[in-house]
Amino acid sequence: MSELKSLGKTVAYDFNYNPDFLEAIPNKFPDRNYFVRLTSDEFTCVCPVTHQPDYATIKINYIPDKKLVESKSLKLYLTSYRNHGTFHEDAVNRIADDLIKLLEPRYLEVEGIFKVRGGISIYPFVNYGTGEFEELAKKRLADKN
Repeated sequence: MSELKSLGKTVAYDFNYNPDFLEAIPNKFPDRNYFVRLTSDEFTCVCPVTHQPDYATIKINYIPDKKLVESKSLKLYLTSYRNHGTFHEDAVNRIADDLIKLLEPRYLEVEGIFKVRGGISIYPFVNYGTGEFEELAKKRLADKN
């Protein structure tokens, strides 16, 4: 783990979207299916049109294969959205894409629970499953409606 860039080190925050913060560590239990649940109650980004701040809870659930996301790198990555202009749906889909690329998980879901702004709440949900978990992805997506 000495090759990790952030863990145990002082790292400057970047408040502009930066997927390079994301790092993975080995999963010590790759033969077992289990969920990893991560929640960030401090996600912020800005509306790409009005530049008003948006606040959300981001929930990430995944079944790892060979890699886990290193939590400090995830914190730095999510913080990098702070000044990034993005719509809620785009942010959640991009987070999912970046984690899928990094981890190659068996299953992953990302949900954004954005605070009310302009009288409307937006809760985008995206998921992904491979192999035996494709059916789980379909079921979980159907259950969200």
